[in-house]
Amino acid sequence: MALVLVWGNAFSTRSWAQDNPPGWTFLGPERGAPHEVLSVSEDAGGNLWVAGGEEGLFLLRPGAERFERFTMADGLRPYGFLPEGGAPVGPKYLNVLTVTGGPPGTVFVGYAGQGDCESNFYAPSRRDRDPNIYKSGDADKVTLTDTGLQVVHYDISSGPGVVAEEQKGREKICSVSRIAWDAEHGNLWFGANHAFAWGDPDYQGDAACNGQRGCSGVQEHMHPHITAKDATGHEFRLTDAYHGLAVRPDGDVWVGGANRTTRFRFMTVNPPRDFEKARKKSENRSAVDNRIDVWPDRVDEVAIPGPADRVDDNVSGLALMPDGSVWVGSYVWGLARMDATGRVLHYALGTTPRRFVSSLARDPLDDSLWVGHRWGGGITRLVGDQELSLAPTLGPIISGLPVWDIRAAGTGAQRRLLVAFGRDEDGHDGVVGIYHGE
Repeated sequence: MALVLVWGNAFSTRSWAQDNPPGWTFLGPERGAPHEVLSVSEDAGGNLWVAGGEEGLFLLRPGAERFERFTMADGLRPYGFLPEGGAPVGPKYLNVLTVTGGPPGTVFVGYAGQGDCESNFYAPSRRDRDPNIYKSGDADKVTLTDTGLQVVHYDISSGPGVVAEEQKGREKICSVSRIAWDAEHGNLWFGANHAFAWGDPDYQGDAACNGQRGCSGVQEHMHPHITAKDATGHEFRLTDAYHGLAVRPDGDVWVGGANRTTRFRFMTVNPPRDFEKARKKSENRSAVDNRIDVWPDRVDEVAIPGPADRVDDNVSGLALMPDGSVWVGSYVWGLARMDATGRVLHYALGTTPRRFVSSLARDPLDDSLWVGHRWGGGITRLVGDQELSLAPTLGPIISGLPVWDIRAAGTGAQRRLLVAFGRDEDGHDGVVGIYHGE
């Protein structure tokens, strides 16, 4: 494997052609990286962070040759607080799903919840409600210190009396799969099961807050839900899996989920930052045009789609382009491109074996689109009207790994694409890929 020395925001590499294709460096378990690579990001100080699933959180510092590993023993907190500020009793579950680099030495970390964490709080019997389940997951702000880690937990919930229609409190969000940090406007966005939420990137924590808005560091939650019906005609709220986040220059955020995509007008609502007013511009009946069905169902939401009517979008990621358009990736349907108003312009890859898109990112060097695939195919790069497959360059093993995350880091000649190649079903270990070529 390549020897990689990292200084500041630049990667200095020495590689052998038989190990690394031109322009690429791969970092695997032999360098202390996790066997499962779910997400990769770089903070503003040049630290490289990796989400390693149940193995924990991994860090490659500037100048280091090996990754460091962090778990709950080091202070990671994949669970929230009881009303008095204590920890739930019972076995804790660590599964790091996503990382997003923040200020120098800081990373925002998203966790998986355990069990039926979305519904456990609402179990009919108090005996069946387990805070070790419904308080699991959520997110941390992790900051490097001279002695280890400083960890601030985001308990993404609402306490008693906060939500008018849920006076006992609300515990729906638990598994955070995507995080976007908007440094310019001071916003943090959590894409999760059921819905998405806002966070304060400067939050310092308050264990005894009990979900009150003035001290929780979060506002939750929002989802462009629709009403659907099952095979018996029973109607229910349809919303899940918000895996697409793309922050606009004005501070609003595009959010894509399993069923609908929306522009959350957090900064352009009047007055700005009014979460409830912005929520209504996506959720209210009158906001139907802001619940975008990228791959249309066979009937619209007014007609209430049933199982045979639905074509779930299954959004895997969003990438904002300089002209204001947005690329939408789907785990099932390939790609779609929307204009700045949310109108779908065209589709791509949907009729090819590369339609299973698991991640995407804009390359700041040339505004090409990098597209990662779930079921083989490695990476496709869209340059203008060209679709360039990188599979032949990556080789059969690397291109066969699922590509769970792609992030751009740096600018100009120092720009890099950071790629999370996950472990495959044949047992091949995942790997961190760093592309520093043209």
